[in-house]
Amino acid sequence: MTDEWFFKKQRNSKEIPAGGLIEEAGSSSHFKTGDWRSFRPAINEEKCINCMFCVVYCPENCIRARDGKRKEIDLDYCKGCGICKEVCPVKCIEMKEEAEFLK
Repeated sequence: MTDEWFFKKQRNSKEIPAGGLIEEAGSSSHFKTGDWRSFRPAINEEKCINCMFCVVYCPENCIRARDGKRKEIDLDYCKGCGICKEVCPVKCIEMKEEAEFLK
């Protein structure tokens, strides 16, 4: 199927629909992207030393911290990249298959 309907009429720049337009700051927070992941981080709380490396290195800012301690992971936005696991000096983070949590 072609897009002939779109090209039948000569258009000026104001009539062409914008692509990839960011209409407002912070709008990405409206789109939960955590369902993209195949793996999710599972933290062994007993081994965690609160070094905060996972918090600092998380590219999506999904790992929350309060009062100098690591808290919950916002799974609505975590994409399961595993960077947190890789930077953890005590190896307390394990990446587990998402299917394990759906049971």
